[in-house]
Amino acid sequence: MRWLVALVVLALIGGGAWYGIDAVFGYDDYEGSGESDVLIEISAGDSTGAIGQELAGAGVVASAKAFVKASEDNSKVLSLQPGYYVVKTKMSGAAAVARLTQDGSRVGVLQVRAGTQLDDITQPDGTVTPGVFSLLSKASCAQLNGQSTCIPVEQLRDTAAKADLKALGAPDWAVPVISGSTDARRIEGLVAPGVYDVKPGWSAEELLSYVLKTSATRIQSAGLAATSKFQGRTPYETLIVASLIEREGVKQDFENIGQVIYNRLAQNMRLQLDSTVNYLLDKPVVTTTDEDRNRPGPYNTYKIPGLPPTPISSPSPEAIDAAANPTQGTYVYFVKCEKNGLSCFASDLPEHEQNKTLARQRGAY
Repeated sequence: MRWLVALVVLALIGGGAWYGIDAVFGYDDYEGSGESDVLIEISAGDSTGAIGQELAGAGVVASAKAFVKASEDNSKVLSLQPGYYVVKTKMSGAAAVARLTQDGSRVGVLQVRAGTQLDDITQPDGTVTPGVFSLLSKASCAQLNGQSTCIPVEQLRDTAAKADLKALGAPDWAVPVISGSTDARRIEGLVAPGVYDVKPGWSAEELLSYVLKTSATRIQSAGLAATSKFQGRTPYETLIVASLIEREGVKQDFENIGQVIYNRLAQNMRLQLDSTVNYLLDKPVVTTTDEDRNRPGPYNTYKIPGLPPTPISSPSPEAIDAAANPTQGTYVYFVKCEKNGLSCFASDLPEHEQNKTLARQRGAY
């Protein structure tokens, strides 16, 4: 028993000594705030230890443990989002923690909202709402050792117009329809809404390829695939309808707007949608002038029957669902009649005229 007690005491003493040695001398750590810029990626679900291993492997910290220990007093590390971050080589663990958790450390974030189009839109007050090309150009930017990684908008547009669409990752069902075009707008609607983490330093081809391939997966998840047939329309035509629905109303009205579009197409009525007229004008307003409606062009659905040649925005999953599953009925007219964006629907012209009068009285437009 005496020998057993002695061994336990020795083990406790040895364990305590090892703990102390480990706490003080158990890991390597650099001093200072670092030297050269370097880009690291944090993946979804990465633990603090995994982030430390990534940093150590990139030469940012001397050891993963240096980062883990420094993280113990900073709860912000636990809320780091997946994506790319600019840090420096040979940083102390504490400096690496401070750099990763400071504002602006994450780069390469592209957020595309539903209804966004490729090109910028000028608002009535003169402000500019950036389109996908501008958003992607901005997301490509980082400063690495005094060098900018930004890809200009025009380079992105040129790539979208000329590159091999299949190689870029456009859906197989869209490629045959749009590959003959040399207009950058041929990829309109193929960039799905959502958040993307793009890597600063990628080329224009790499940026667009990543976005289009990721989008193809998201669009398919929303219900559009090569074998999809909705209302007798191809997947690409359904995407066009979804983009029109997205730009013409609010979510509560999506299915009814889909009904109007399909009914008009079935009856050989021109769609007469202001959103398509304004698309080439890069205007966000819900109305058009006589001059606008008389402008020639393939997107003028007041003059050209059928669907426009491409989508006019990035449709949401809800808009795609509405294009695939519109309400059934006799509506062939609608007008925004509430200030909150809701529309009034009609089956004949006299009822539609009444709705327009009501909309003006309410100050809807």
